[in-house]
This record gives sequence, C-alpha cells and structure tokens, in this order.
Amino acid sequence: MLGHSDADVALHALMDALLGAAALGDIGAHFPDSDPAYKGISSLKLLRQTMKLLDKAGYKPSNIDITIIAEAPKLAPYITQMRSNTAKACEIPIEFVSVKATTEEGLNLSGKGIAANAVCMVKRQSSPNIHETFT
Repeated sequence: MLGHSDADVALHALMDALLGAAALGDIGAHFPDSDPAYKGISSLKLLRQTMKLLDKAGYKPSNIDITIIAEAPKLAPYITQMRSNTAKACEIPIEFVSVKATTEEGLNLSGKGIAANAVCMVKRQSSPNIHETFT
C-alpha cells in the first residue's frame, strides 16, 4: 500500500480505535501526514507511540479485534505473526489479540485496495473520583 507512513491499514485502524476508545482523538491529530517525521515510518513504531499516549491518559487495551478486508494477498500465513507483533507492541497477551482476514466476495467495497476495521476495549488503569469529576 502507498501512504505517508508505511500504510499498514490494519495498524492504522487499530490506532484510531485505541485513541477513540480513550477519547484522545485520531491518528491524524497525533501523527499528521503533513509532518515529514512520519514519512515512511513503521506503523508498529506509531502503535508503540500510541500506547504511550494511552498510558499517559491512564488507559490500557484489554482486547483487540482487527479485520482486514482484501481480495489479495491471502493473509492466512501471516496472521499468527501479525497477532504476535500487535500484542507485543500493545504489551498484552497474544490471547487477547484477534486478527482476521476476509474477502468481499467480489463486491469491491474497498475499491482496489485493502481495508481494515478494528475494535478494541480499553480499561482505565486508575479510577478517577467520579464525584470529584462531575461536581
């Protein structure tokens, strides 16, 4: 894929899901494509930076589910390594990371490229005093 960074659509979808779940904006706000520092950067490196943002805000992912939609290439041989890389970058057990690949059966919803969707759950590492926050 072509993109400003390495264009890993699965990890980009995951970063947006993580940031969104913690109400921290999106990857464009934190890693703008107008910044030359992110030109060609590894999405795993951006994911590790995203984890630092979550940690600073007091959040940690508990479950991750990524679905990659593509007619080609076939991703089954790479799923285990993708899960491992994602789990390591997010500092959670691989058992809590799901990566799936599917096709569109010729519907061509993602155009001629690859699309991805990510859903995650984050947990607050320390509970704020709700009464203090809302009074």
